[in-house]
Amino acid sequence: MRVSRIQAEENRQTVISVASRLFREHGFDGIGLKDLMAGAGMTQGAFYKQFESKEDLAVQASRSALAGAVERWSTAAASNPEDPLAAIMRFYLSMGHCTEKTDGCPVVALGSDAARQGANVRAAFEDGIKDHLEMIAGWVGEDHDPNGKAMGVMATMVGAVLLARAVNDPKLSRKLLQSAAEAVLLQTGNRQECA
Repeated sequence: MRVSRIQAEENRQTVISVASRLFREHGFDGIGLKDLMAGAGMTQGAFYKQFESKEDLAVQASRSALAGAVERWSTAAASNPEDPLAAIMRFYLSMGHCTEKTDGCPVVALGSDAARQGANVRAAFEDGIKDHLEMIAGWVGEDHDPNGKAMGVMATMVGAVLLARAVNDPKLSRKLLQSAAEAVLLQTGNRQECA
């Protein structure tokens, strides 16, 4: 039975969405095509009708995950228009986000994996990171050049979540996240509490 173009596109988006979550949970090389497709409710044979290769899927899933992360940041920022960076820190540097691996930050979950992937996957991450930097830059007053403070803020936040996820001790995780929040406040000159 032939699948309509609309259904084929819906199937493709389902695979991308599922892969986005499964890659964050297992890494790009930690899950095979058979399990990815099973997670999407399809057979492995359907994969090559939708994607050129696993790398092609990794690129699409990375773009989707990073776009979703930008949307989450936008939603969090909108909850506190007077201080959007504090709203982002409250969400991002939380124990809830720290434990949310499959839907959490793709840069934290897949950043080191992306560094070992092909140029197309790294380009998807680069674009997503630049989108995040532009958002931060607007909040810290670097509208035209998202360097300096914006890069420091993002590196601090991503590094803190990565470290907080890597340890067993929940007290240490909380301290890492809190220390990052304090460092961001110092970097940006913002004196407001974020927790």
